[in-house]
Amino acid sequence: MSQLRTTLTILLLAMVLVTLTAVTNEGFDLISPYVGPILALSWQGQFNVDFACYLVLSGIWMAWRQGFTNGGISLGVLAPPLGMLFFAPYLIYLIGKSGGDPRRFLLGVHAETGDATQR
Repeated sequence: MSQLRTTLTILLLAMVLVTLTAVTNEGFDLISPYVGPILALSWQGQFNVDFACYLVLSGIWMAWRQGFTNGGISLGVLAPPLGMLFFAPYLIYLIGKSGGDPRRFLLGVHAETGDATQR
């Protein structure tokens, strides 16, 4: 888990750097460059839709791993718009909270029940 934590830290630092550079160079308008290619049905648009699917899936996983509690749903709603700037710190936090146990890290409340198919 220490290698995952290191990788997540590097990814987070890279995202912070790229985000700050993009905001400095282009401002806060992230909707137009994102939606424009989707509406144009271009390859960049295809990538943007594919990426959005990953973000939504990460949000669903976050809510599921918390048992779809109010807090879990809140985390799941925050994940897609905030992306890696939110997801990486959350995963780093979970590594610590789970004590490095991959089962607890991935399954959350479902690790305690012993059956990840329930709920």
